[in-house]
Amino acid sequence: MSNSRKAAQNGRMPALLLAKHGTLDNVLLGTVAIPSPATGEVLVRVKAAALNRLDLFVAAGWPGLKLTLPHILGSDAAGVVEAVGADAGDFVPGDRVAVNPTISCGFCEFCRAGRDNLCSSVSVLGEHRPGTYAQFLTIPARNLLRLPDHVSYETAAAAALVYVTAWHSLITRGNLRPGESVLIVGAGGGVNTAAIQVARLAGAGPIIVVGSSAKKLAMARVLGADVLINRHEEAWGRAVYRATNRQGVDVVVDNVGDATFPDSLRALKRGGRLLTVGNSSGPKVDLDNRYLFAKHLSIIGSTMGPVADFETVMGLVFDGLLRVVIDTVYPLSEGVTALQRLSEGDVTGKLVLQP
Repeated sequence: MSNSRKAAQNGRMPALLLAKHGTLDNVLLGTVAIPSPATGEVLVRVKAAALNRLDLFVAAGWPGLKLTLPHILGSDAAGVVEAVGADAGDFVPGDRVAVNPTISCGFCEFCRAGRDNLCSSVSVLGEHRPGTYAQFLTIPARNLLRLPDHVSYETAAAAALVYVTAWHSLITRGNLRPGESVLIVGAGGGVNTAAIQVARLAGAGPIIVVGSSAKKLAMARVLGADVLINRHEEAWGRAVYRATNRQGVDVVVDNVGDATFPDSLRALKRGGRLLTVGNSSGPKVDLDNRYLFAKHLSIIGSTMGPVADFETVMGLVFDGLLRVVIDTVYPLSEGVTALQRLSEGDVTGKLVLQP
């Protein structure tokens, strides 16, 4: 009998746990009690869970982040319904499901207006509450989407957070229109590989991608990028101007932050928009306000997305219109190794864990 089955028989399950904030040395494989679904909740047996840079930020910690330790990391998951709490809709054990990681109250003014990612009590799995790097997960039934038989658990888990994030930023918030030019700063991360495809599906072009390696840029080309710029071989700001006849682009997707914001603003044409959902190089940026008012620029922030966007973009994934890029699948026992790879940045697409 496997260790995981023995643990389950004792009411416990394996999980990837953060013991305290700091380095990844504080992340370890342990066991915790199997949760029970409350009213309106479903217990899901996790079949696949995908890594995000959010995991690294949570592990490091930041002022104001208060978690009950040890804390289960992980935001994305797909799996099978194991048990159903009272008033949890029509899910039954055995249903295949994908998980929407954004938890909202369901009744505040934002939730009632269909803008539940702005909920006054919004939380994200793995960030504010126990996450997905475990054998089981409890989740509100409204956060589950039925998974078609032809879609793998790994694909669904790898898509959830990054695709809803890219869709909400580019389409809902950024109002990307056909024929608009797009610059995506970064080629290998999950949000960026999603953004390339969302921009292509929306009819944008040219799509310009700045990347750090030939391998990542080659994948960007496969996904729909028109112009590839290796930032180690040329100054990408000047390269963007050459590619756009010195006009700049309509939209920049920049989730790097401090290291790239100044160049991203300079790369925009008059009336352009800079879209951001993250800050992998640091949260504080140095802005030259003259670019903003002289060129009539907009900086548009976005995070995650409402249920409507999640269902829309996952439907496109299920239909094969958006391709999920998976780098490597690891067993949960090698979760720390996967997190270390993510922190080093040598990843094209998503890393996935199998509990």
